[in-house]
Amino acid sequence: MTIPSTRQRMLLGVAAGGLTALLAACGSSDNGSGGGTTTAPPPPQSGTSARQVTAELSDFHIKLSTERFTAGTYTFTAKNTGNHDHALVVQGPGGQNRSKTVSPGESTALTVTLKSGTYEVYCPIDGHKDLGMKTAVTVGGAPAPSTNKPSNNDQSPGSGY
Repeated sequence: MTIPSTRQRMLLGVAAGGLTALLAACGSSDNGSGGGTTTAPPPPQSGTSARQVTAELSDFHIKLSTERFTAGTYTFTAKNTGNHDHALVVQGPGGQNRSKTVSPGESTALTVTLKSGTYEVYCPIDGHKDLGMKTAVTVGGAPAPSTNKPSNNDQSPGSGY
């Protein structure tokens, strides 16, 4: 038996990680969401990191931590702050991506690659979208400057109630 070189061990580790990710994606459950199609985005390229967005899912509202998006890879952390099960769908020019369903108090992450255009972000659980649990985001333009100042415009369209 020969001892594998560092390069062989690294390639084996990358292959094992890819297989693990593939198996995890194949084994996910949609918890009765109607069997809609889900397009899995490619993983972020080596050396790049996804931008972080928090999505608070309450009864029946979605609040995103940012309103400005540029094309690229984002990880949405969906935090269920409500009293019902919720999930997150991001649907637009880059395809449709769905998180797993989370119970009250739980969180899940959804990594998506956004292209320029308009996306609908909503909860796919039974009728939640129709109750106002939806919002729209536009991807494009230059990155937004970082600011902690409160917005005077709290009436964003489609932000639920």
